[in-house]
Amino acid sequence: MVERRTLAECDPAIAGLVRDETERQEFGLEMIPSENFVSEAILEACGSVLTNKYAEGLPQKRYYGGCECVDRVEEIAQERAMKLFGAEFVNVQPHSGATANQAVFESYLTPGDTIMGLKLDHGGHLTHGLKVNFSGKHYEVVAYGVDENTHQINYDEVRALAEQHRPKLIISGASAYSRAIDFQKFQEIAESVGARHLADIAHYAGLIAAEEYPSPLPFSDYVTTTTHKTLRGPRSGMIMAKEAYAKDINRSVFPGLQGGPHMHTIAAKAVAFLEAAQPSFRDYAKQVIENARALSAALIEEGFSVVSGGTDSHVLLVDVRPADITGKEASEVLDSIGITANMNTIPYDPQPPRVCSGVRFGTPALTTRGMKAGEMKTVARFIREAVDHRGDQQKLTSLQNDIRSLSEQFPLYRHRLV
Repeated sequence: MVERRTLAECDPAIAGLVRDETERQEFGLEMIPSENFVSEAILEACGSVLTNKYAEGLPQKRYYGGCECVDRVEEIAQERAMKLFGAEFVNVQPHSGATANQAVFESYLTPGDTIMGLKLDHGGHLTHGLKVNFSGKHYEVVAYGVDENTHQINYDEVRALAEQHRPKLIISGASAYSRAIDFQKFQEIAESVGARHLADIAHYAGLIAAEEYPSPLPFSDYVTTTTHKTLRGPRSGMIMAKEAYAKDINRSVFPGLQGGPHMHTIAAKAVAFLEAAQPSFRDYAKQVIENARALSAALIEEGFSVVSGGTDSHVLLVDVRPADITGKEASEVLDSIGITANMNTIPYDPQPPRVCSGVRFGTPALTTRGMKAGEMKTVARFIREAVDHRGDQQKLTSLQNDIRSLSEQFPLYRHRLV
């Protein structure tokens, strides 16, 4: 018989931690650029009975019976994603962005092939060729970087490296790069050396869906993304590609890498794609970028250095060395007052990765709460004061109270705490 007790009745320990996390999100400032807050509808889909259904295979081609409902769920998710992004083909089954990238690799590459990606310490991602990641273990990696002066991608260097090493796959996209990426130029470089081009838009997907950031869909061979971050959906992944690659990608996802897809999460993705197609989401994406630019300008006024001098997206990378502090120390003191960010290497960082000289900030979650440019100036002041008074517990406690007061003006999931 199915248990009808609530989580609190069944498992008070986990229920308590869920409540604690709800309070942390409600009364703090979430500024990690890869995090966001989903709608109640997405939470409902994620917690639905669809989690009970095993559905190996593709819609109408399952290896299990009883899939008539989840088949339609997945078909709706596919239809909405293709319309939202203008994709020829989509696979919505990957469990994460990393899995999506791996599936593309497995569909096309052979271990030992050469790939190109942005250096991790210049803003790239683990799956773009880091040595301890599958991408660095199984493939020969040629890494490109950013210009030492502008901190922006040097496309001449990308072209020169591609001509020298003749990679089979070139990866564009990043996890800590704030400027607009010229995906068309990446495609042209890839084609000139006989390579294919994978655009990883995990960070920019929501902005792209809203037409506020350049789209790689008209150019790239493959496009991968997460469905959270700026897209404001559940934590998961997705692959889009030219129709010619559909069969190989589908086989790579299943049975190549995964078994049964998470149908409750696919339902939540479908809801997210519907939400992202609304006019209000375009307003949201525009505000995300406006807020990031306002935060960047305010932090510069407060004496910090912003890598590349600003941002074209939702993310900014701050060099905290002018405040005589490391990225690790800065992120820790900010966390202590309720500002959640993450330490991050900056290009040509003199510090080791576990210390680093930067902090990465993002505006998707604050914008979801309804904050605008005025609040960004306030937040920049909080950041400066926390760093300046990092040894003063009384001042830090006062800042923590200020942050709670600001958060209370923009309620999130407060009804869940009643």
